[in-house]
Amino acid sequence: MSCPERFADLKREIVASTPDCERRLTESWNDLLQELDERTTEIADEGPNYIPQVHFQYLDTLVPEQLDDIRQKGSIIIHGVVDEDEAASWKTSLEDFIKVNPHIKGFPEQDKQLYWTRAQVQARAHPNVLKVSTWVNNLYRAKNGKKMEGVDLDVPLVYADLFCIRHPGVQLDVCPPHVDGGSIERWRDNNFRRYFADILSGNWRQHDPCELEGRLDAHAFLYGRPGQATVFRTFQGWLALSEIAPTQGTLKVFPDVPLSNAYTVLRSFFRPTVPLDSKDILHPKNWVFDISTPDFPGIQPRESGLVCLQPTPDLHPHLRLQDTMTSVPKVKPGDLIFWHCTPRNTAYVKRQAEAFLTGTNPPDFASDGTGLPYVVGLGVDADVVQPISQITMGLPVADA
Repeated sequence: MSCPERFADLKREIVASTPDCERRLTESWNDLLQELDERTTEIADEGPNYIPQVHFQYLDTLVPEQLDDIRQKGSIIIHGVVDEDEAASWKTSLEDFIKVNPHIKGFPEQDKQLYWTRAQVQARAHPNVLKVSTWVNNLYRAKNGKKMEGVDLDVPLVYADLFCIRHPGVQLDVCPPHVDGGSIERWRDNNFRRYFADILSGNWRQHDPCELEGRLDAHAFLYGRPGQATVFRTFQGWLALSEIAPTQGTLKVFPDVPLSNAYTVLRSFFRPTVPLDSKDILHPKNWVFDISTPDFPGIQPRESGLVCLQPTPDLHPHLRLQDTMTSVPKVKPGDLIFWHCTPRNTAYVKRQAEAFLTGTNPPDFASDGTGLPYVVGLGVDADVVQPISQITMGLPVADA
């Protein structure tokens, strides 16, 4: 199924908005391909060691150069956020919950869709988790350090995502390489275009993935895809409840956000002049500027709308995904899911709090097909004790 013909008009509209755009984008594309050739080799050679790691107790000692490295690579393992025994007890609690609630659906079937178990509620409300949430939120910044109305990076808001069981082996049919946070919206939405303005004007090296302006107000869900997050997420991640290492089902990432952003945005304006399986497919001379088609590689129309951007080795050969999708290092406590406070996020968390109190799916997952039948052992508001935890969950703050 091809993209709608109107998407070709979208490409022409973008090009027409920048003087001498074809020349500028072509020069930028060639420069980008040269950088990708060097960086992907480095990533493939380093493997999991390429991912930054730090222990929780040393977070505040990182120097600006280390913070910039994290911003560029877009991922970090923070060890020791939660005591290992406490994290293991949450895993046991989840296993017990599944045993007494075998009727809950899952995808795949054996991986139950859980949102509000007591263990999950306690993990989200843990003070160390919230401290790390604030820390990663502050990796983002506003241009020229200006104050942005309605934004408080020091108040993390909880986004209730599901409990995930990671299995050894490749599961590309379940979770192929993908880029969350929008589909065609990256090119169609004016605010998203502002966020990618440096890339779209031929200055990809000036693009700052942690720049808030444009990104905060970007509309990443114009097509209402099922399970699509309707909030702005600074970082996405998870808390490991068991020991997990490369090849054991752990998370894989492409650890260079400026490069991946620039390549996926610019790829739609260029086509190869040789077959996709050609040994010379990576050479810049075999790519030409072309805005004649409506295709945006990696975006496929489905009956439910446009799927999120899914790069593939054939359509995005310069990313060398088979070599550069990098397993994160061995973890115990792991990454977390982080959100920061914008007016849109605040409104969502209020609706999410209502779902928590009634034991129903969070708003973004209300139509995922799993539902929440009668279950035993869900978390309750009494499990959220600290005032800061109540704020992040959108719950009333209890009197001292």
